[in-house]
Amino acid sequence: MTESGTEPAATSGERLLQNVILPKDADYDVLPLYVESELRRSTEQHLDSNLGHTMAQPSGGEQGDTLSGAQTVTGRHTMRVEDGQVISLGSYFNAFPAAYWQRWTNLTSVRLRLSVVGTGSVIVQRSTSKGHVMRVEARHVNCVDPELVEFDLPLKTFIDGGWYWFDLAADGGDLALVRGEWVGDTDRTTPGTLTIGITTFNRPDFCVNQLEALAGQDAVLAILDRIIVVDQGTQKVTGDQRFADVEKRLGGRLRVLEQPNLGGSGGFSRAMDETATAGESTYCLLLDDDVVCEPEGILRAVTFADLARTSTIVGGQMLSLYDRCVLHAYGESVAEYRWFWGPAPGTFHGMDFGQRSLRATPWLHRRIDVDYNGWWMCLIPTDVIRKIGLSVPMFIKWDDAEYGLRARDAGHPTVTLPGVAVWHVPWHEKDDTLDWQAYFHRRNRVSSALLHSPYERGGRLILESFETQVKHLLAMQYSAAEMGLMAIEDLLEGPERMHRDVAKRVPELRALRKEYTDSQLADDLEKFPPTRRKKPPRRGQSPMAPSGKLGLLRSVALGSVRQVLPVRDSSRRNPELAVPHLYLNWWRLAQVDSALVSGADGASAAWYQRDPELFRSLLKRSITLHVELWREWSTLSERYRRALPAMSSPEAWRQTITENDG
Repeated sequence: MTESGTEPAATSGERLLQNVILPKDADYDVLPLYVESELRRSTEQHLDSNLGHTMAQPSGGEQGDTLSGAQTVTGRHTMRVEDGQVISLGSYFNAFPAAYWQRWTNLTSVRLRLSVVGTGSVIVQRSTSKGHVMRVEARHVNCVDPELVEFDLPLKTFIDGGWYWFDLAADGGDLALVRGEWVGDTDRTTPGTLTIGITTFNRPDFCVNQLEALAGQDAVLAILDRIIVVDQGTQKVTGDQRFADVEKRLGGRLRVLEQPNLGGSGGFSRAMDETATAGESTYCLLLDDDVVCEPEGILRAVTFADLARTSTIVGGQMLSLYDRCVLHAYGESVAEYRWFWGPAPGTFHGMDFGQRSLRATPWLHRRIDVDYNGWWMCLIPTDVIRKIGLSVPMFIKWDDAEYGLRARDAGHPTVTLPGVAVWHVPWHEKDDTLDWQAYFHRRNRVSSALLHSPYERGGRLILESFETQVKHLLAMQYSAAEMGLMAIEDLLEGPERMHRDVAKRVPELRALRKEYTDSQLADDLEKFPPTRRKKPPRRGQSPMAPSGKLGLLRSVALGSVRQVLPVRDSSRRNPELAVPHLYLNWWRLAQVDSALVSGADGASAAWYQRDPELFRSLLKRSITLHVELWREWSTLSERYRRALPAMSSPEAWRQTITENDG
């Protein structure tokens, strides 16, 4: 970096790893993701109930304790620290995740290079995997013109975790950061290039927003070969009034491919296939159509993949689009005995950087290894695509997890890299286990276990599948129970029908749901009769969640006994209970004959009604099919594993697209 603060020409063997960045435009609501002020953190301590660690809690109290973005941030890479103020760059986007670079690349050191002007100190800090903070080195500066400050920092003691970052302390005058970057010495100085694959379905406005954002990023465009938009909807991206302009701005890089709705697995498989076939890009970056991307993350992901020891899938983390300082997903894994996805061990959903800093959260300092990364943002090397194929035709759900597990088995790990992220609608605003997607949740969970589970008969999976059926039935969720059974019936037929179902099953499922009362939705509670209960709750008490195994068995037994009793006539005239989605529990619904249940999105409700005859029929089929699945597991698993290369092949996907096009 020159004294003027411009980026210097890279010397031989040097590679920019990570820029110091600040919020774009007026996005000061996300400032805690970029900057942590020492003054924002009080000495008040509290005990984290999840971890048993004592953490500093932000005070937000005295005047001047909170950073003012307008006073602090002066540009995308520049900031000012006022005299007497200490500001830390030990933040989500600006700390350097040293543990990941030590574990997955051959770098043995990193260089922090800063251009600063003014009076004060630059203090380099580091952490351990336990979250302990250590001062590494400090430099005092006193200059009226930008001065270059460099720190050479080893990557040797971060096996289990830890970060580097720096603090700025103004003393005797203001101190300004002109530019900052983390660089490394390597012989891989030429960056790989990428094709971005976006799958979209009836979200032309979101998709064009994303294209416009990418078109304005010169650094991303410099390594971008192509953007492939796979449009599977009826509201076309090309029909947006802004499309022609953004297409022109992208300078011939944009391709829009229209095809039938084959879900995320079909759209992303098309993008992967086109990328690998073209042979011009090192990577295919999969992006959801409705995410907001921090463009620096794209550069970091490509650089990390370039320097990884082996071809590695590099994933981005998920920040909440609604509460933008909340990190919703830090890393994902599959619990193999249950065969269920969830947060990687030692991580937690909903980390709020607006309330708690990186420095004060011990679990964030561990290196987290993952099984896969969600396809909201996932960088896949094209040589991995050529080696292991495309997605399994799952439509939605589990396609990203299955792909990560398949890549891992082939010797290609997935790394979810901190500081690489997109903002996305969090899962808690959806409940897709009850609508038509319930079929895919069940079928794809079981099919991915047939393909990859190391346990005989999938460990606990078959039992959990049956338990899910019973809960649906006790809760009067008959459509979800029926779709779960359809999923198992389809699985038992074998893998040959999965390519057929990726195109045909969704309209069939939508038609099926219309036959059940729990799927007949209205957008206004006034369209239903008022709730009325003939017999009030015992002692006026609300239903309580079962406690322990005995309590659980008691709730199941009582709910099952109710199923043989006649339905009260009054429950057909009026719902007996109104249940907000927050309180949608099977044990609560099992105690009534009907209930008015609101949806997760807050836009609709359904009138659940108990049907003893339907309960008995679905329960009998549930028992029969789960017994059959248990008996046939070994044979079925062998069939699915044998069929995997063909199912995920480009040839199979091309045939499916052709057969369903038009």
